[in-house]
Amino acid sequence: MAKSVLQEFTKGLWNEVPPYRLVLGLCPTLAMTKSVDNGFGMGIAVTFVLVCSNILISMLRKAIPKNVRIACFIVVVATFVIIVELVMQAYAYTLFQQMGIFIPLIVVNCILLGRAEAFASKNGVVASIADGLGMGLGFTISLTVLAIIREILGNGTFLNKAVFGPSFEPFTFMITAPGAFVCLGLMLCIMNLLGKK
Repeated sequence: MAKSVLQEFTKGLWNEVPPYRLVLGLCPTLAMTKSVDNGFGMGIAVTFVLVCSNILISMLRKAIPKNVRIACFIVVVATFVIIVELVMQAYAYTLFQQMGIFIPLIVVNCILLGRAEAFASKNGVVASIADGLGMGLGFTISLTVLAIIREILGNGTFLNKAVFGPSFEPFTFMITAPGAFVCLGLMLCIMNLLGKK
């Protein structure tokens, strides 16, 4: 049992990293990685919602009718997204303002519905916690790494502090939407190359 729980946790950290292996959750991945604090904040928010919704869906999996399961999953996910939104408004208002519309859009993030449908609705609570935590941390790490690259190259900063001297010319392409696609594509390539080894 401990081995299978550990496998469920670790698969989200490498074998099934949502943006790079499963190619899920690309909208927040591309939009929220202009700066490290935004990328990390989005990752933590998604992790919280993913773990909590996995727990509740796993607990209710036998009570949820099959013909309305997707609607029920959306209601569960939306409940935890509202909690995240209210907590961020109360305790991290600056980050809440920076993330804007992308916080409520967590509801339709395909990672959450995918894990609810593919895993939490078919497995027990402990395995669902491990799955949600692993996928969430993998997503957070993915966003943070992408944000580090984009912020350093695009702004010349790390966590809004200058990394290079005053003569540094930022490669502003990296903080644009096309730059996000290029950087994501390079990261996908690196993950695939490392995966083959």
